[in-house]
Amino acid sequence: MRWSNTFIPTLKEAPAEAEIVSHQLLLRAGLVRKLAGGLYTFLPAGVRVLQKIESMVREEMDRAGALEVLMPAVQPPEIWKASGRYEQAADVLFKVSDSKGREWLLGPTHEEVITAMAANEINSYRQLPLNFYQIQTKFRDEIRPRFGLMRAREFIMKDAYSFDVSDEAALISYQKMYDAYVRIFERCGVQSYPVEADTGVMGGNHSHEFMVPAQTGESEVAYTEDGVYSANLEKAVSQGPETKTPHLCSGELEEFETPGVKTIGDLESEPFGVPASSQIKTLVYIAQEKPVIALVRGDDEANEAKLAVAFGTAIFRTAEPEEIQKALGALPGSLGAINVEGIPVYADSQLKGAAGMVTGANKDGYHLRNVNVDRDLKHASFKELRTVREGELSTEGQPIKIRRAIEVGHVFKLGTKYCESLEASFLDENGKKKAPVMGCYGLGVTRTLQAIIEHSHDDKGIIWPVSVAPWQVCITALDIEPDGEVMKKALEIYAELSEAGYDVILDDRDLRPGFKFKDSELVGFPVRVGIGSKSLDQGNVELTLRSNGQRESVPISQATAKVKSALADV
Repeated sequence: MRWSNTFIPTLKEAPAEAEIVSHQLLLRAGLVRKLAGGLYTFLPAGVRVLQKIESMVREEMDRAGALEVLMPAVQPPEIWKASGRYEQAADVLFKVSDSKGREWLLGPTHEEVITAMAANEINSYRQLPLNFYQIQTKFRDEIRPRFGLMRAREFIMKDAYSFDVSDEAALISYQKMYDAYVRIFERCGVQSYPVEADTGVMGGNHSHEFMVPAQTGESEVAYTEDGVYSANLEKAVSQGPETKTPHLCSGELEEFETPGVKTIGDLESEPFGVPASSQIKTLVYIAQEKPVIALVRGDDEANEAKLAVAFGTAIFRTAEPEEIQKALGALPGSLGAINVEGIPVYADSQLKGAAGMVTGANKDGYHLRNVNVDRDLKHASFKELRTVREGELSTEGQPIKIRRAIEVGHVFKLGTKYCESLEASFLDENGKKKAPVMGCYGLGVTRTLQAIIEHSHDDKGIIWPVSVAPWQVCITALDIEPDGEVMKKALEIYAELSEAGYDVILDDRDLRPGFKFKDSELVGFPVRVGIGSKSLDQGNVELTLRSNGQRESVPISQATAKVKSALADV
């Protein structure tokens, strides 16, 4: 490919809309262009990267025994209502109407569609196991699309769905996909870490996310340096806060006046002087149109994903002041769960056995001291609700660290949730009707592309791994006269490398050498071969590695061999 015959519109400056470096480089390197918020056109170089990622994904899915299909992007809402996700996922569903006014959904994922197919096609244990995958455009109605391809309204995803006869067999399918994901990200040249994850609205009881470390990542991962423990912060647990919860108190429950106290900090201050670690924070939510109470220690933060697990629904919101007053008889600042009836109460496990605590009295301007949780909150259900903090000890006793990361893949063991709701079943070897055990496996193709950039760049531009680079070699001709020696030699090396199976681009643009070099660094070609009249006079060409900037003058006769060797070593 000649640069003059393709379209790579590089930019000197990053558009103001681009908040993170990978988004900036997507635009500056001419890979994509924005149409509207969360909608991007992929330009030729970007398409080439996408195709290479997709090719590796296909190879590893096929290797793992998955079968490629292609499902409709437009889905009937009835199957989502049957699964229960029509309401659960309402905030991300794109809903459209046809000419007759009938509602349709633009698919954000395809669990319902594949299960509907399974219900019609799978009827015997002899047909299982089965694993279907596709690479397709997905749609999600992001309220605030941002960070380029990281949070877009339209994106490309590989999704796969396994069906097995038992939980044990489903774990085998799960492990095959897990291992395939490890290989995919290794081949893409990106460092990823599998971590324990929350299943969210997907359901199921076993899940891992594949994370790429990045300071600008939207996810947070808790981990130990020995590698024994890693989990999404939504799932992470520990031995508890460094400041231990009080467990000794023999006093009777006592009400005391707290005028002007509205926050945990107010109660910490004089004249009260109650440490946050000795306070019970009372949070009121509305879940399924009814109030529910969550209790955490005063210095802890409730984790929304863990709350969803405790509440049994992902659809909940913080209660409004008037709803709180109606439910508890007081406003925020004086709330508690003691003697509350008719409202579910969930307490963080760190509060179990706590004594000598202080909580609101459900009477404005009053609190209760000497709270013994086991004695005074017998109606509470104990759950993991808090967000783990850095420095706490893992369950194995190692200090927990927290880093930001980008989620590029997610694997779930779903169980029978979808098959039961959509009436998919098979007859086992004894003739008994059973629901297949499902697994679901998502990999963001477009997100992986941007994650590679976020993971591998410098102040000059992108540093593509050889496996996914739009072109592996850029031959930069400093003299573009068609009959000149520079162009003849450039075309000769171009032909040799192309015939050897390498992706090569020839920069034949009529521009200053410095401009060409900066563009090659910005777009990120792994190897650049610079050819000018001065170097040719000396019988050499200049070979530059993008990964480390190393430059080497090599004899013309060795140029092709040196490039091949460099690509093998990068």
